[in-house]
Amino acid sequence: MKKISILSLFAFATFSVQAQEKTNKDTTSIQPNRFVIEFTTGQSKGLNPYTEGYFSNNNEKAFGSIALNSINLGFRYMISPTFGVKADIGYLDLKNNKKSISLPFEMQVYTFGVQGVINASKLFNIEKPLGRLGLLLHGGVQISQMNSKTSNEISGTNPITIVRNHNSGLKEYNGGLIIGFSPQLRLTNKIALISDVSFVNNFRQHFAWDGAYSATNNNLSGQLVSLSLGLTFSLGKEKMHGDWAIIKDENLEKINLLNEKVKEIETLMNDTDKDGVADYLDQENNSVAGVTVDSRGKMVDINRNGVPDELERYIIEKTKESSQLSNTDMIKKLINLGYVTTYFDTAKVNPTNVSTEGIDFIRTYLLNNPSDSIDIIGHADEIGANEYNNKLSKGRSLAVKDILVKSGIDVSRLNIVVLGEDNSVSIDSSGARKLVRRVTFKIK
Repeated sequence: MKKISILSLFAFATFSVQAQEKTNKDTTSIQPNRFVIEFTTGQSKGLNPYTEGYFSNNNEKAFGSIALNSINLGFRYMISPTFGVKADIGYLDLKNNKKSISLPFEMQVYTFGVQGVINASKLFNIEKPLGRLGLLLHGGVQISQMNSKTSNEISGTNPITIVRNHNSGLKEYNGGLIIGFSPQLRLTNKIALISDVSFVNNFRQHFAWDGAYSATNNNLSGQLVSLSLGLTFSLGKEKMHGDWAIIKDENLEKINLLNEKVKEIETLMNDTDKDGVADYLDQENNSVAGVTVDSRGKMVDINRNGVPDELERYIIEKTKESSQLSNTDMIKKLINLGYVTTYFDTAKVNPTNVSTEGIDFIRTYLLNNPSDSIDIIGHADEIGANEYNNKLSKGRSLAVKDILVKSGIDVSRLNIVVLGEDNSVSIDSSGARKLVRRVTFKIK
C-alpha cells in the first residue's frame, strides 16, 4: 500500500513541476531592485595607536567635538532580498581637534572595501512593524593607504636635527576587517536616509595616526571608528526601493490552483484509522490503532477466533502485568500497615534474632522494586525518660538501616524516622510493651 501512495505522490510531483515550468514560461515574478548606490559623509576617529602628546578628541567635551572629515561612496548588489555584497571607496582626513591640547597632526587615508550585507529587517521578518525604517548589517575586509601629512619635529638649534619623525610625505598600505550597522529611513520610494556606525581593525599598521611609527606593543595593529550620515539610491525599473520591496508573484492564482489539487490528493490519501492503508482502499476502516492489517486494511486474525492476533497477545500480556501489579500493591500495603516488623529487647538497639526475618523481607522487596525508597521508623516503650526513649528509637532505626546497607541496599533509599515512645499499650504489661519495642517500615 505504501508503494501505491509513493507512486501517487511521485506522479503528482511530476505534474506539479511540469505545470510550474509551463507557468514560468507564461509569466514572470516581479523582482525587487537589486542595485543600490550609497553616499555618506561623517566623522572618523583613529582610536589607537598615538604617540605621546597626540590624540584626536577634544578633552573638554564628553564625546569630543564633531568635525566632518570623511566621505564614502558605495555600490551594493543584493543577491537576494536579504543578502548582498558591497564595494566602497572612501577618503578620511584625520586631524587633531583644534580645541584639544594635542600636538598638531594630519593623516590622510584612502580606503577600498568589499563587504557582505544583511538586510536585518527582512532576515528577522520585522518589515511591517518597522514601516519606513530599516536596518542593515555589514562586514568584510578593507585595504587602505595612509599618507602622513604631519610635519617632523625639528630642533631649534644648529645643526638642525629631527627631534621626532612623523614620516611626512610617506605612504603606507594596510589591511584589516570592518564591521558595522546602518539604520535607514525611507524618504521616497527609491531614496532612503542612512546612518552608519563602523569599526575598522587594521592588522598591519606600522604608522600611528599622527604619522610616527607605532610603539612596539602597538605595532601592526590600529583601530578606527566612523559615524556617518547620507543617502541610498535604489536603481532599477521597479518603483519601490529594493530594501523595502515586497516580492509579488503573478503566478499566485495558478499556485493556489495547484494547492487545491494537493488538498484533493491529501483527502484521497486520508487514513482515518491510522493503519497505513488509505481510506479509499480500506475495507475495515475502524481497525484498532497499532494492530497489524493486511493490504486491504483488515486486521490479521490467523486463528479466526474473532479477536485480532496482535490485540489478543496484548490482552494476555496486560492481564499478567495487572496480576503482578496487584501482588506488589498488596505487599506494599501490608508493609505500610505495620505487618512487617522488627522487635527489640528492653533498652537494646540490636534486633532480636527471630525478628531479623522482617529486615530480610524488606531487603527482598527493595531489591525487587529498585525505584522505591523506605522510611525506617523507630519506636520505644514508655519505660524511661522521653529523651532517652527518643535516642533509643533512633538507635534502633540506625541499626536496621546499617543491616540493610551492608546487605546491598543503597543508603539513599533509606530514611530514618524517630517516633520515640509508643503509648498505645498498657505500661504495666510487660507482654504488651514487647509489641512496641520495634521498628516498622513505610514504602514511599
